Amino acid sequence: MTQPLAAVVLCAGKGTRMKSDRAKVLHPLLGRPLAYYPMSRAFELGAQAVVAVVGHQGDAVKEALTTLFSRQPLTFATQAQQRGTGDAVAAAREALAGFHGGVLILYGDVPLVTQDTLRRLATAYAQGKGPLAMVTCQLKDPTGYGRVLRGPGRRVMGVVEHKDATVDQRTISEVNAGIYVADSKFLWDALAELTPKNAQGELYLTDIIEQAARKGEVATVDAPAEETVGVNDRAELAERAEVLRARINVRHMRAGVTLLHPPTTFIDEGVEIGPETIIGPCVSIQGECEIGAAVSIGQGAVLVHTTVGDEAEVKPYSVLEEAVVGPRCQVGPFARLRPGTRLDEDVHVGNFVETKKAHLKRGTKAGHLSYLGDAEIGEKCNIGAGTITCNYDGVNKSLTKLGDGVFVGSDTQLVAPVTVGDGAFIAAGSTITQDVPAQALALSRTPQTVKEGWAERRKKVLAGLKGS
Repeated sequence: MTQPLAAVVLCAGKGTRMKSDRAKVLHPLLGRPLAYYPMSRAFELGAQAVVAVVGHQGDAVKEALTTLFSRQPLTFATQAQQRGTGDAVAAAREALAGFHGGVLILYGDVPLVTQDTLRRLATAYAQGKGPLAMVTCQLKDPTGYGRVLRGPGRRVMGVVEHKDATVDQRTISEVNAGIYVADSKFLWDALAELTPKNAQGELYLTDIIEQAARKGEVATVDAPAEETVGVNDRAELAERAEVLRARINVRHMRAGVTLLHPPTTFIDEGVEIGPETIIGPCVSIQGECEIGAAVSIGQGAVLVHTTVGDEAEVKPYSVLEEAVVGPRCQVGPFARLRPGTRLDEDVHVGNFVETKKAHLKRGTKAGHLSYLGDAEIGEKCNIGAGTITCNYDGVNKSLTKLGDGVFVGSDTQLVAPVTVGDGAFIAAGSTITQDVPAQALALSRTPQTVKEGWAERRKKVLAGLKGS
């Protein structure tokens, strides 16, 4: 859009049908608050200013949206009382003082509107002969929606809400989606003239359409009903999530990602995935994840705020949270990488291995059944099964540090803080409480004792006890 554009997103509603103490626009939808989606579309369209009109739990809404759009020109306005959509938009006037151009009006609980529809709307406004353009839909059952009233030559004359419509008007199938671009001067003047002369006793934003029709032609853009439906309860939230999830999956597949079973693949908005990556069934990729090219993610894996490098493999049923996995790593199956985990290239973390604040350097292997927490482990180390870094003494967390090429035998406990030098060996079954020099062997086993014939003597003792 070549003309200046601002946006107003209405986020003031309480959402009583959500049956929740949380403001409706903050309910999560694929990892983001509901209001994130229309606001993102506004910024993507090129809005130079976006005003979120808040009301119920306004401070919480402001905090959440400010965090998400910290680098965007986002401001807030407050609708003190719920007096209708016209009053809500009017609340943004001061925040847009000095702006002259088109004002896009969206709703914080309408997440499925697409960039294509908004771009067509903005174009229709820019090329139109009036002060307003609007989105309309054709519905088989328009019950509950405002009907678009047209006059001679199909010119839009206004909109009548369902509760105020006559019997004949209720037969109209073209409905108002409530999404507009309006000239800023016209918008503020028109809102000032609104009166609550309707069944609800509210200031209807739709009443400005009749005013716009008196000043020129109202341009319309048709959109699928799917894009314009809002969210009123949790069932509808789940329905919108299904649509959005399917769109996201299609986008990734068309970009070169293979989803083995798209209906059970859950990928949040904003996740980046490289081409030639293969994702198995029942995988969930949440938050700010970045997946490289030619990665394999097995069935049932869960990734949250995690980065995975090119050609890495995350095997089935592994859970990765706030972790960084380098190129060509192998993780799992049934591995858990907790926050602060960093795997350099060619690292292998196998089944039932758990890591936390652990840095495993190039070529290191921890094949199975180990816990590595608060640890720095050098290159090409071998971590035997059952190894534990004892990082917590009940008060403090301490670091375990292994140099390059360390071999740790199975069933070893490394009691932090402790350092093991390059090339050292830890014998299986050892408890290491002191630093180990480079190239040394450390062991702390109790000497083995063998008592020949003990088993036979035990049987005789037990037999005697049984007969007594």
